[in-house]
Amino acid sequence: MWTLIFLLLMLAVFGKLIFFAVKMTWGVTKILFTLVFFPLILIGLVMAGLMYIALPILLVVGIITWFVKTVF
Repeated sequence: MWTLIFLLLMLAVFGKLIFFAVKMTWGVTKILFTLVFFPLILIGLVMAGLMYIALPILLVVGIITWFVKTVF
């Protein structure tokens, strides 16, 4: 009985920690992609001569960002 109570309480404590860790990791990943990988991909596309792909991607992301900032 004590083992079951201990396991339930341990799961409650570490379950919250795991949830917090996943939430924190998701935030760091979003920042990393936004500030590092997305600009590098766009620069790589332009350097490779694929401006006709990079420009629409940049425009779509810019419009979505502007819309989200304005509405929300």
